[in-house]
Amino acid sequence: MDYIFQTYWPLVFAGFERVVALTAALHALLKKRETNSVIGWVGLIWLTPLIGSSLYFCFGVNRIQRKGNALQDELERVLSKIKVPVPADIALRIKEAKERHPKFAQLVDAVGRLTGRPLLPGNKITPLINGDAAYPAMLAAIDGAQHSISLESYIFDFDDVGERFVDALAAATERGVAVRVLIDDVGAQYSRRSTARELRRRGVTCHMFLPTWYPVWMPHANLRNHRKIMVVDGVIGFTGGINIRAGCILANNPANPTKDLHFQFEGPVVTHLQEAFVTDWAFVTGEVLEGEAWLPLPEFCGESLARGISDGPDEDFERLLMTILAAVAVASRRIVIMTPYFLPDVSLIRALNTAALRGVDVKVLLPGQNNIALVQWASNNLLAQVIEEGVQVYMTAPPFDHTKLMLVDEVWALVGSTNLDPRSLRLNFEFNVECYDLELARVLSNMADEKLSSATKLTIEAMQNRNLLWRLRDGVARLFTPYL
Repeated sequence: MDYIFQTYWPLVFAGFERVVALTAALHALLKKRETNSVIGWVGLIWLTPLIGSSLYFCFGVNRIQRKGNALQDELERVLSKIKVPVPADIALRIKEAKERHPKFAQLVDAVGRLTGRPLLPGNKITPLINGDAAYPAMLAAIDGAQHSISLESYIFDFDDVGERFVDALAAATERGVAVRVLIDDVGAQYSRRSTARELRRRGVTCHMFLPTWYPVWMPHANLRNHRKIMVVDGVIGFTGGINIRAGCILANNPANPTKDLHFQFEGPVVTHLQEAFVTDWAFVTGEVLEGEAWLPLPEFCGESLARGISDGPDEDFERLLMTILAAVAVASRRIVIMTPYFLPDVSLIRALNTAALRGVDVKVLLPGQNNIALVQWASNNLLAQVIEEGVQVYMTAPPFDHTKLMLVDEVWALVGSTNLDPRSLRLNFEFNVECYDLELARVLSNMADEKLSSATKLTIEAMQNRNLLWRLRDGVARLFTPYL
């Protein structure tokens, strides 16, 4: 028996490995959308025995879709209970908006077909710059809550800022407010102390999105909930790019300061924020949040037209990317993009280049010093392609700017949690809001112009004349773009 085992075990092992490799390769051929992704994975699977297959099953398989299928009946039941109120005169208001901005009429219809959500009038949208403005507004809303608070965040550190939120949420719970908190499990690991544990100790209902205990974390490492949403009493909503952590309050001179931008929403569009949270909460816990406490009838609070856009690696795949491409296509005067992580795919590079060739003033603002070196190196390798046809790229001065913003013709604004990289556009769960508001666009455009005034413009010559070793480093980093 020992002789037989010693003689044939290599053949058995080799056969097993080939079966696993064939299974992985066939799965990639059937499930992957992008040809480059299929080629990359199949090559890795066959050229690195067992290692390639293991990496594919850990990182390449979309388990969110699989889990979504298992819960499909439950999720459909949940979604059927989420009644997003639509004002009776919405058709007239949208018609008037299209007549005022006719070139955006197709964009309104395109995003409506993408999302299945209506563009809602009657909203008031307030920009909140950095945690200095965002946190006091959010804490004031929590302190004033009477019925419900829903909060989800990618990072929720238990530091000085996080502790203030914990105290406020615990106090709201003690006075009878229904509080639900959802924290991404990978994002939670940025904090040495567990915010979730403290919330639960204080009586606040808190759950983690896709728990990732080591070493089993790898299957879900790339599928994270990156949304930042808070809704109070179903009538006041907050979303944008700001996590909950001390570094976002610049007035306190933190060790690692981070500029950022958040928004407060009032009006019918708050139901879209709440719908996204209710869906996430049902997915994680199975609990259906319904009734007036969570989704009351909204009131008209302003003149902004707005619509929430959910994006993720499941049924909402690439909604944000298609929205961005559609917005670039309708631009006639100016496009301003601010993002901390800029790793555009070929479709976005070509769209921006084409807009610049049409005479559109296209400006992209990026942090001069990124907080993730590998991302900055990979981005450097792509920037020559971006600026070669007239797109203008500017590097902003420190501190690190985490702002996520897109403006088109000073009419349309896209705000929220999405970065312009594959992780945000294809792997993470994200939430953004498109806004049609001339005054808001003017304010945000002025903010961008202020940043531009102190930024450094990149030139094609400067990119091409960089040290050869740096360019090689950046080229190697670019190979990891699908996973950054």
